[in-house]
Amino acid sequence: MKKLGLLFSLLVVASIVLTACGGAAPATEAPVMTEAPVVATEAPVATEAPMEVTEVTFWHAYGTGSAEETALAAILAQAAIDLPQYKINVLQVPFNDIFNKYDTDVAAGGGPDMFIAPNDNLGGQVRTGTIADITDIAAGKLGDYSELSQGGMMYDGKLYGLPESLKAVAFWYNTDLLPTPPATTDELKALMEGGTEISISYGCYHHWGFFGSFGGQIFDDSYAFVADEANQANMTAAVSYLNDLYQISKTNSWPKNDSDGLAPFTEGKAAAITNGNWAMGDYRKALGDKLAVAPIPAGPGGASNPLLGVDGYYFNPNSANQEAALEVALYLTNTAASTAMMNDAGHVPANTTVEVTDPLIQGLLDAFATAYFRPQVEAMGNYWGNFCGTDQVFEAGTPAADWVKAGFEGATK
Repeated sequence: MKKLGLLFSLLVVASIVLTACGGAAPATEAPVMTEAPVVATEAPVATEAPMEVTEVTFWHAYGTGSAEETALAAILAQAAIDLPQYKINVLQVPFNDIFNKYDTDVAAGGGPDMFIAPNDNLGGQVRTGTIADITDIAAGKLGDYSELSQGGMMYDGKLYGLPESLKAVAFWYNTDLLPTPPATTDELKALMEGGTEISISYGCYHHWGFFGSFGGQIFDDSYAFVADEANQANMTAAVSYLNDLYQISKTNSWPKNDSDGLAPFTEGKAAAITNGNWAMGDYRKALGDKLAVAPIPAGPGGASNPLLGVDGYYFNPNSANQEAALEVALYLTNTAASTAMMNDAGHVPANTTVEVTDPLIQGLLDAFATAYFRPQVEAMGNYWGNFCGTDQVFEAGTPAADWVKAGFEGATK
């Protein structure tokens, strides 16, 4: 019995040992608490959104290689730096084509955002709806522009363009060949009769200024044609005088328009030329300090009255970017740009903040003092249609009085 009791005790002890060593299911351990790993993160870096670039399409008609085109190209190059928010797409269109191409494209729903040109066709384009009324979007932005220049961009009290410069025909001369310009029509004729080569541009725009020299008028204050006998006599005197100059030019094989006269004048052969200030850059480049300018000579009827035009930027009514185009145009006519166009291309600036120190620009301002503001009225079309055929007098021999009478009759029908 003692042996059996001992055996039983040993078995109990073994059982306890086996349980302690894992013979039974292990007791569940309390979970070990661990902290979540700390991950260092930086705040997201703010990145600027890409600049939105607006394309502005711009047409001009400055001649290839001309002083005007060269000056404009330099301004546009600077604009690309100063106005990175705009991409200015430039197209050069020949002057003889720009109005027709623009009007045709706009009528078809296209065309550029803006173009620059003289105000030749402003009235007609307003009436056909091919240029936009910018009165509202330009409000408060024209403080730097002369009232005269703004007037050239207006029709019926509304603004249709941003003025850039003033233009009219003047008398340019080479002081080495002609120290003193002719002050009167008689002096001019005597110089030409004496063999001094002077390139007169005979054309209904270029020779308008001589009408005033003889007291001739096309329009009265209401833009009605002045067809009375007294005025026809004055106009006949003006056209007869121009015919006398033309025959002198023809006999001597001298140039009879501004483009043909360019080379003789810039090469120092011709003593003088009548032309607009758009040519000043080319003249200055060729003649330097020898270049001077004066008004078209006065005559028995008083001072000459060349047609005064205003070049400006016009905006497409189809454009979705009119305000952007206006901002570009304001840049292209600001003080720096206008100064460059004045110094390098002979533009008489519309921007009054430009300091005029150039005697040539001052001479032009003096020459423009008696100019006739180009009307934007419909009747102007009747002038172009009835008074531009002076070859009938100059070449075909029609008496000046008959030609003038026919011109007024045709214009007033």
